[in-house]
Amino acid sequence: METMRDRFAPVVTRLLEEDPRVVLLLAEIGAAAFTEAARRHPDRVVNVGIREQLLVGAAAGMALTGLRPVVHTFASFLVERPFEQVKLDLGHQDAGAVLVSAAASFDWPAGGHTHMAPGDVALLNTLDGWTVHVPGHPDEAGTLLRHAVAAGDDKVYVRLSLQANARPLPVDGERFLTVREGRGGVVVAVGPVLDAVLAATEGLDVTVLYATTVRPFDTAALRRATEAAGTDVVLVEPYLAGTSVAAANDALSDVPHRVLGLGVGRRELRRYGRLEEHVAAHGLDARSLRERIGAFTAAGASPGLRPSSTGPDRATAR
Repeated sequence: METMRDRFAPVVTRLLEEDPRVVLLLAEIGAAAFTEAARRHPDRVVNVGIREQLLVGAAAGMALTGLRPVVHTFASFLVERPFEQVKLDLGHQDAGAVLVSAAASFDWPAGGHTHMAPGDVALLNTLDGWTVHVPGHPDEAGTLLRHAVAAGDDKVYVRLSLQANARPLPVDGERFLTVREGRGGVVVAVGPVLDAVLAATEGLDVTVLYATTVRPFDTAALRRATEAAGTDVVLVEPYLAGTSVAAANDALSDVPHRVLGLGVGRRELRRYGRLEEHVAAHGLDARSLRERIGAFTAAGASPGLRPSSTGPDRATAR
C-alpha cells in the first residue's frame, strides 16, 4: 500500500500549483520527491540543508509576509531539535505554518534513537494554539494535509507514519468518529492504531472512537460516548503513553471516571530491531491491547472498584 509520505509529495505539489501562498521548506530529507516542483517553483520550494532551526525560523519569516509555509522533515528534527524556534518564532510571534513530520515514534528503528520521536505530540501539547492531526491511512493524510493548508494562518502539525490502517474513514479535521458502540466503556483509538484496537476489542462490550485530530481534543464526542457506555475510558495513542490523559480528565471533570493511557513507553529500547517488534514491545499489538483493555474494563465493571461520586478521579498512563 502507498504510504502516507508517498501521498504527501503529490498533494503538496498540487497545492503549490493551486495556491500561490503555499511555500514548501525542506531540510534535505524528502527533497528528491520535489525535484520537478522545485524546477517549476524555484522561489516557493526551498531546501535549507541540514539546518532545522533555520528551517522553522525561515518558515516563520515567510508566514509573517503572508505566505503559507509547509515544513517537512523527520519528527525528531522537526519538533524536538528546533523546539525553541517552534516555541518562539512560530508560537510567540503567532506565525502560522503546517509542520509535516515523517518517521513517527519508531518508524525507522535502524536509524536509532536520534530518529525516534514518540514525545512529539506531548511536546507540542506544552504550547498554545496548535492543531494536531494524526492520520491513520494515506487517504486520510491527503485529506488532512489539504485541511491544514487551507486552515487560514493556523499552526498545524500533521504526523505521518509508516503504520497505517487497512481502510480510510471519512475524517474532517475536527471530530472523533464512532466506529463501534457498546455499554462497558469507551476506547479512543488514535490514527494508525485503529485496526489493532478493533481486533483487540472484538467481542468486548465497548464503544470505539476514532481520533485523527487530537488537538483540539473532541471533548463533546467523548462526553456523548461516555453517557451511553460509561465513564471508563482507554486512550490508545501511537506516541507517548498518557499524552491525552489530561485532556480526557478535563472532558469528564464533573463526573466520576477512570482513564487508562496506553501508548509508547518511556523506556528506551536499545536493540532497535524491526517496526513490528517495537509495536509489540510497547504493548500496542492487538493481543497485548486486548489483555490491557480487557483487564481495565473488567475491573471497572466491579462495583467495588468504581470510584464513588465523592472520591477522586483516577488516571493511569502505562
